[in-house]
Amino acid sequence: MATAFADQLRSLSDDALGALIQLRPDLVVPVPSDISALAVRAQSRGSVARCLDMLDEFTLAVLDAARLSRSEETASTSVAEILALTSGAAEDDDVRVAVGRLRARFLLHGPEDAMHVVGAVDEVTSPYPAGLGRPADYLDAQAAALCADRAKLRRTVLAAPAGARAVLDRLAAGPPVGALSSGGGVAEPVRWLIDNHVLVPVSEAGRAPRADGELVELPREVGLLLRRESGPLGGLRPFPPVPEGPVRDAKSVDSAGAGQVMEAVRSAEALLDALAAEPAAVLKAGGLGVRDHKRLARTAGLDEASAALLLEVLHAAGLMGEADVAGTGRGVTTSRATGAADEIFLPTGSYDLWRALSIARRWEALADAWLAMTRQPSLVGQRDDRDRPITVLAPDAERAGAPQARREVLTALADLPAGTAPKPEDVLALLAWQAPRRARGREQAHRDALAGAATLGLTGLGALTSYGRLLHAGDDHDDHDPLGAGPDGERAPGTSDAVRALDGLLPAPVDHVLVQADLSVVVPGPPEPELAAELEVVAELESAGGASVHRVTAASVRRALDIGYAATDLHALFRRRSRTPVPQALTYLIDDAARKHGGLRAGSAGSYLRSDDEALVAEVLADKRLSTLALRRLAPTVLVSPLQLPRLLGALRDAGFAPVAEDAAGAAVLSRPKVRRAASRTPVSVRMAEPAGPPMLAGPRLAGVVEQIRRGDIATRAARRAPVSVRAANGQSVPGLTSVQAHSQAMAVLQQAVRDKARVWVGYVDAHGATLSRLVRPVSLSAGYLRAEDERTETLHTFALHRVTAAVLED
Repeated sequence: MATAFADQLRSLSDDALGALIQLRPDLVVPVPSDISALAVRAQSRGSVARCLDMLDEFTLAVLDAARLSRSEETASTSVAEILALTSGAAEDDDVRVAVGRLRARFLLHGPEDAMHVVGAVDEVTSPYPAGLGRPADYLDAQAAALCADRAKLRRTVLAAPAGARAVLDRLAAGPPVGALSSGGGVAEPVRWLIDNHVLVPVSEAGRAPRADGELVELPREVGLLLRRESGPLGGLRPFPPVPEGPVRDAKSVDSAGAGQVMEAVRSAEALLDALAAEPAAVLKAGGLGVRDHKRLARTAGLDEASAALLLEVLHAAGLMGEADVAGTGRGVTTSRATGAADEIFLPTGSYDLWRALSIARRWEALADAWLAMTRQPSLVGQRDDRDRPITVLAPDAERAGAPQARREVLTALADLPAGTAPKPEDVLALLAWQAPRRARGREQAHRDALAGAATLGLTGLGALTSYGRLLHAGDDHDDHDPLGAGPDGERAPGTSDAVRALDGLLPAPVDHVLVQADLSVVVPGPPEPELAAELEVVAELESAGGASVHRVTAASVRRALDIGYAATDLHALFRRRSRTPVPQALTYLIDDAARKHGGLRAGSAGSYLRSDDEALVAEVLADKRLSTLALRRLAPTVLVSPLQLPRLLGALRDAGFAPVAEDAAGAAVLSRPKVRRAASRTPVSVRMAEPAGPPMLAGPRLAGVVEQIRRGDIATRAARRAPVSVRAANGQSVPGLTSVQAHSQAMAVLQQAVRDKARVWVGYVDAHGATLSRLVRPVSLSAGYLRAEDERTETLHTFALHRVTAAVLED
């Protein structure tokens, strides 16, 4: 069989062989040495499983029809027999197209009137094709006699009690095997079916059959009788289900998505600002603590699920990372056991660069990281296998298949007409039809992908946006750095199509504000980076959105004075930025704060406090709120404290005073607070991530691979024409084993030995070019390698198939 399969591949034209490689790219990773090696790989369990994972529900059902219709004598089937099984459930043309897909992938091979199913299909799929049991004559003689009499079988089924008929209907829908109750007794309906030979007791796989087996199986003939209305294969769906969701206006979808993009970027920035103000500790087991997660979500105005998603994305984008406490200006706490410094989460140095980008560029960095990160944020809050909660950034939320699940969801949305907003259940149903084997067990990952796409603004009103479609399609192939813009946020020449489309939907950045009489500051659009930095210092954010609102307070003015602004600078700032007249109340607020600012001077004693105003010094000394400072008068104008200067300044400011620090010469020390950052990290990116599967070949590269296999096949066949004696590893010859005789049957012998777990003599060429052999028991045959166990030395050997020259079963 293996030789015939290889001969069929060998007879293909170069174009047909290239088409097979395109449909099953894993066959040439690595490139096989010849056609025989390609044939072995095409029949291996791993390759067949990967190929089946890519097939849709209808094609898999047609493959089940081929398995069911196989002749017991020849193990072959025909197109006509497959059509007979699917008649009435699907159009013949649709079935023929599905058969063609299977033949193109060589899951079915041979002439149309004698097709064979690749053996590995039975090994990697259910032993019950289409949910039907095994034939009755394979299970039990009495059941076979009943099934042979069609009229008697029909009467027996019709006479079944209601409870027994319910059991039959469930088993007929598949799978056809049910477990008996563990209490030792058999339910009355099941006992009736067993006594009447409609159900057959069987044992679990690997055990000898016995009359009171742990399982019962519904014979195939009974299942076909019960399916007489729906057909042998059940309901067949040649085409994917059509989602019933509404079709939104494309402009409305893009507008809604763009609004969510702005909200996602603002929320991400709020989370990082909160983390910079109060870093979160890294748990010993890794990840962010539950309390810190809730604190950050509350500060940013997010629910915990959205905060978890954005924190995971920010970490994947390299905008937040871990840092030692020792390098952040905080007190160092160490482990008594190891002396290692604790770690905290902080924004990285890349965060400052990211903030200077346009909103579209910032969004692109987040979306790229989300598409590529191997994390599943929806697991946060669930329990692990040790019943411990899974936290943000914990190792337990790692899922290697998460990027593929996101790609599948976006592909499903992109294949729908523009503006279609399907329900999540409809998307899951569509994915389950497109690739049932691959979608099984991924339902939660797909739901997570839909939720993430909505949170990040790839979808709007439930439909995929135009820029989301461009991002997924990867229309822009230019190499560019999402964080590579200049400090003014201008778009770089390598900006992607998705960013250009999104830029056209977002409001233009503004460089002005509207100052109101109540000291509120309205920003009528997204602020330019320079304006945003100024507002962060001189005002407090009250509400965010398309138009944000800030408020100038005494505290915010004092903060600006503390970092070096003079009163004249603040007056000039508001005159320059405000499109409305500056209220007189704001002028008075700035002047009053500036007049008080610096009236007290602080230094180190621990720390000291001095002022030319003796009454002010006396007021501070008498203030009971400052009793914790342990102030002591050294002179009418000087107080000292044992506390360090930062704590002294903080306590005085909290009490409503306006001190400033001074240096040894008495000059005021005004500076922006030191910003703490973690070391920059390389972001996860779809452009840098490993591909989800083998690379797709086309054009000259594909032709080159086909030519390499052809040349190798010619060289291999020429080298085998001269008999070469194969010797054992100890140097003795193995009777009857030559390279010519052995290699013509080697692959078939090895495949049979894997199935039968039999020992076999394997002839091979070692690293020095010597032809040797070894007696082994094959374990697996896949990906171009034979893995086999040498029972005498209790070692596992791996042989490259292109080096195997012969194989003979042990006598």
